[in-house]
Parts: sequence; structure tokens; C-alpha cells
Amino acid sequence: MTRQVSTLVLTLALGCSLTLALVGVAAAEEPPADETYSFGIVPQQSASKLARDWAPLLTHLQQALGVELRFRTAPDIPEFERRLAAGEYDFAYMNPYHYTVFSRAPGYRAFARVADTRIRGILVVRADSAIESLHDLDGASIAFPAPAAFAASVLMRSDLKAQGIGFTPKYVSSHDSVYRAVAKGLYPAGGGVVRTLQAVEPDIREQLRILWTTEGYTPHAFAAHPRVPEDRVAALTAAMVALAQSETGRERLAPLRVEGFEPAADADWDDVRALRIDLLEDLLPPAQ
Repeated sequence: MTRQVSTLVLTLALGCSLTLALVGVAAAEEPPADETYSFGIVPQQSASKLARDWAPLLTHLQQALGVELRFRTAPDIPEFERRLAAGEYDFAYMNPYHYTVFSRAPGYRAFARVADTRIRGILVVRADSAIESLHDLDGASIAFPAPAAFAASVLMRSDLKAQGIGFTPKYVSSHDSVYRAVAKGLYPAGGGVVRTLQAVEPDIREQLRILWTTEGYTPHAFAAHPRVPEDRVAALTAAMVALAQSETGRERLAPLRVEGFEPAADADWDDVRALRIDLLEDLLPPAQ
């Protein structure tokens, strides 16, 4: 039914942060010591999978920019939200709702997004499930990544409520955890997005089918903290947009299951702002 990542050293640090450092690059190509930027990735999947998929892309970008980009994530989405609120990441890849919140404080500014796409939530069930409609889930416990996971949770819960479906949300930390839980029969259904479903292990994916898909919205934002110099943001934007124009660039994009990036502006997320979601207001400083 429709309504639908030179050689790297990976060091696992406290708090599920992973640092990416180039090894064996000629001294003339090494980034200056004071030109290091953290790059936070929303933990829709495990830290090890995120590192594997994003490492080649960040390596490519840091070589193009002549700066060091350090991969960072968090143990789960709520902790990622707290780190965004604290401004811990220089650059961050965050969900659409996160952007509408953390563009207000600490003032992240979007500069890129996945090209020519809209983000939609999906609800998956086991492939052999007798469930055929949302109404078959009335009264059920349903798995979601986290309360403020935008498409997989916020949009999907909204659609369920709009259909008059009573349910108990169960938050299981990540998209991959949702898919595994449903495949194992721990929950009859769970929320996700097509990109992470396509990225999950084939033996898990093949056990699932999509029951429902939400309406589409502006996708995840690549955003920069205000402390990052504007020329660095502009250079990173250009390097990301150029990825789709070369074979090497497309190879770096392939693990992420996207075809390219395009420049973005703050107003691109006005469609999400119009939903008036207020789940993370407690992470913002008091209004002056």
C-alpha cells in the first residue's frame, strides 16, 4: 500500500564516537593541525555500519578540502540530539525535524541535502504476516527508532493516529534495531525509511515487507555550526555537489544509497516547520 561510505584508522572512543584519521598521505597533503572538523552522523544504524559506509566519503571530502574531517556519531538518537543541542559537532547530518530545532539553537545552518528526493516513513511487517492494513495493528505494540526520529517515528505515528489506530510505541534505538525486532517477531510492525531498509542485511530485509508509506518531506540536512568559517562551508558544499560528476565520487556515494547532493537553504525545511512538532523544546535554551 502506498501513502509511502589512502587508508583510514578507525578508533572507537567513549560514547560511540569514531575518529577517522588519514594514514600514509604525503606531508604536503596532510591537513593543518588547526583545520580539523567533527562530522556528526545521526545514528540510524550501528556505529560500525555508519563508519564503514561514511568513511570513504569523508576521506574523499577531506582530501578535496585539505582539512581533517572526523567522523562522530552517538550511541542512540536521543544522545545525538543532546550533542546537537550542545553544539558538539562542527558539521552534522541530521533529520529534518532535528534541523528545524537546532537551526534555532545553537544555530546550525543547512548547506546541502540529498538531491531530488523526499523523505518518507515506512511501516514494515514480516513478509509472512497476516497483517494487511493499518487497522490490523489496532491495539498493538509497534517498534520505532526514537520519539523524534522524523519519518520513521514522528510521521508514522501521526499517520497511525490519523487512521484511528490505537497502539503502544516501543523505542528500540535505531532503524536497524526496528527491522531486526520485526523480523524476529518481537513486534508485529515497525517504523523506518526506505534507505535504511535497503541498507540492512539482506537476510533481514528479505523477511520484511512494507505495509504503509507516509507523505514525503524535505530530507535530512547537512548543516554547519556557526563557528565554522563560511569559506569552509562553501568549499564542502561544492565538493559534495561534485561527487555525482565523477566515477570515484559515485563510488563514495554508493554505500549511502544516494545518487548525489545538492545545495540547500534554511527555508527548504519550512514544510517540516509547518507541522509544528514540539518534541525537543526542552533541549533549547529558555526564550529571552
